[in-house]
Amino acid sequence: MTNLFTRIKNTITADLHEAIDHKEKQNPITLLNQYLRQCEQETEKVRNLLERQYTLKDEFTREYNQAAQKAEKRKYQAEIASKAGETELYQFATDEHQQYSDRALRLSASLDQVNGQLTDLERKYEEMKHKLKDMHIRRMELMGRENVTRANLQINQVLDANTYSDKSYSKFKDIENYLDRLEHQVNSSFYGTTIDAKIAQLEKEVKLEESKSM
Repeated sequence: MTNLFTRIKNTITADLHEAIDHKEKQNPITLLNQYLRQCEQETEKVRNLLERQYTLKDEFTREYNQAAQKAEKRKYQAEIASKAGETELYQFATDEHQQYSDRALRLSASLDQVNGQLTDLERKYEEMKHKLKDMHIRRMELMGRENVTRANLQINQVLDANTYSDKSYSKFKDIENYLDRLEHQVNSSFYGTTIDAKIAQLEKEVKLEESKSM
């Protein structure tokens, strides 16, 4: 049964890789855009974690300050109770001072840890932003080169009749042929009209000369 599941898993994985390879060959820039969107999503997740870490740091700082202030307050109260001979009050204030001091010590250690984690997250977040920006720049560079390659290929195909017989070239040839025919018709009409006008003028001149001679 394990071998069957393994074969099924391997088959699905192979089919997935084949589909990705096919898609990459068809339109690599589209696939690259998908990868970049995934990187942007991961960067956004880190940014959210960073904001939560800032909030956690503020909470630890607030709790630490409160515990430290309470510990200092109970210490002062214990001294007053001791001077006044209030044994029970002194014991209560001393116990409270110890509890708040222990809490403040624990919170201080946690705050140091949070600060260290925050620094590490900040560094990783900045690295991710720089890498993401670099990938966007590389994508633009690739898109530029791809556009030039496609444009040159299209131009070469259109201009080279021996290697290109597609509709685009056929359309160019149709237009060229139509222009040739139209030019021939216009020239023929122009020369025909010009000849008719010249003959008519000559005919008038001849008749005029004949009338003078009579």
